[in-house]
Amino acid sequence: MSIIEEVKPSPFKRIGSHSHIKGLGLDEKGKAKKIADGLVGQEEAREAAGIVVRMIKEGRMAGRGVLIAGPSGTGKTALAVAIAKELGEDTPFVEMGGSEVYSTELKKTELLMQALRKAIGVRLKDTRIVYEGVVKEIKIKRARNPFNPYVAVPVEARIVLETKDDSLAVNVGEEIAMQLIQLNVRRGDVIWIDSETGRVFKEGRAREKGGELTIGRTVPVPEGSVKKRKEIVNTVTLHDLDVYFASRRSGLEMLLGLGTTREISQDIRRGVDEEIKKLVEKREAEIVPGVLFIDDAHMLDLEAFSFLSEAMEGELAPIIILATNRGLTKIRGTDIEAPHGMPLDLLDRLLIITTRPYNEDEIREILKIRADEEEIPLSDEALEELTRIGVEKSLRYAVQLMEPAKILASRKGRLKIIKEDIDEASRLFADLKTSVDYVSKYEKLFLK
Repeated sequence: MSIIEEVKPSPFKRIGSHSHIKGLGLDEKGKAKKIADGLVGQEEAREAAGIVVRMIKEGRMAGRGVLIAGPSGTGKTALAVAIAKELGEDTPFVEMGGSEVYSTELKKTELLMQALRKAIGVRLKDTRIVYEGVVKEIKIKRARNPFNPYVAVPVEARIVLETKDDSLAVNVGEEIAMQLIQLNVRRGDVIWIDSETGRVFKEGRAREKGGELTIGRTVPVPEGSVKKRKEIVNTVTLHDLDVYFASRRSGLEMLLGLGTTREISQDIRRGVDEEIKKLVEKREAEIVPGVLFIDDAHMLDLEAFSFLSEAMEGELAPIIILATNRGLTKIRGTDIEAPHGMPLDLLDRLLIITTRPYNEDEIREILKIRADEEEIPLSDEALEELTRIGVEKSLRYAVQLMEPAKILASRKGRLKIIKEDIDEASRLFADLKTSVDYVSKYEKLFLK
C-alpha cells in the first residue's frame, strides 16, 4: 500500500525551447544521422561538432573556442546545446546574448567572468536522502503562469514510485514537475529525486523479466525502500562557490541579496580555485568544463573580445561557443569591418562551423518534432501548409503559428489542427516580410 510524502515545492522555472535535444545524433563512426536526438539535417555542422566534442574529451581544446556562423533559424543554438549534451548530462550550459553585457550594473568583464565560472562545474561526492524507484503513476497539474497568465505551466505533480520491496506516492512542486516534463518521464522509467535540492535524475527504462521490448537504455528495478540514503555526485559551479564564500565574508549584505549584483573579488575567486585544486588532488572532486554559449556575438565590443581571448588561455576555462548571423560588418564601437564583426586575432583562435538554410523535407521533420514536443496535433494538410510557409517565409514563423492555430481549432471544437486553422492564424499574425511591407506602405503615418 502506498503512503504519501510531500517534497517541498521549489521556485518557478521556465522550460527551455531546446529541451527535446539529447545530443548530436551521430553514429559510432561520427557520421550524422538524418534525424536523431531531436536534430534534423545540418549533417556537416553536426559532424564538425562531433569532432569538437572528441577534442574536448581528449583535452585538445586548450586556447581555442568555437564559432557557429549561419543565417537566422538554422539551428545554431540547438547545435551548441547538443554539444553540451554530448559532454554529459551534468555538463553546465550557460547561454547569454551578446547585448546582455551592456544591460546590467556590472562591468562587462565582471559579467563575462561570472558567466565563465557558471560554465565550469565541480563534481562533489555526497550522501543524500533520495526517492528512487520505477514510475508506476504520474499526474501533472497545470495552472496559469504567474508571470504570464496566457501560458499554462505545471505547478505540481503526483508520482508513485515502486521498488522490488516498497511503494511510495510523492507529491512534488512546480520545479520538480517541470523537470519531469523536461526529462520526458513516463511510466516504467527509473528515476530518483534528491530530497535536498529537488533535482530529478532519469536512469532509464525498468528492466523486468518477461517484459515487452523497450527502446533505449534499460536499468534494473531498484531494491529496498523508495526513500533511502544514497551516495551521489553533486555538481555545482565555480560561480556557486564564489557566491557562497563571498556570502560568508559579506554576511547580512549577501543574505539580503544585495551582493548578487556586485562584483566578486579576485581574492575570493583565487581562494575558491585553491580549495577546489586541493579537493581534486585528494580525488574528492572533479572539474567539469562546461559550455558558455554567446549568441549574437557580433554585439560584443573589442574589450569583451579581448577578455574572452585571454579567458581561453586560462587554466580553468569552459568551452566558449560564439554564434552569429552576420557576414562582413563593423566591429561594435569601431569603424573596422571584419568577418562576423569580430577581430581577426580572435577568429584565428576559433574553430568555425557553418550552418545552412533547411530544405523542405528538413523543415517538415522539424515541424513534426516541435508539434510533438508542444503536444500540438496536426493533420497532414496542416503540416504541409506549415511546411510551405516555412519554405517561403521562415521556419520560425511556421513554428510560431502552431500554438495560435491550436487555439483557433479548439474554439471550433476540433482536437486536431487543419489547414483552415493555419490559414486563419497566418492572416491574424504577420511574418517579417509582411510586417516590413506594412511599415513601408504606412510609413508616413508612423511616428519617427
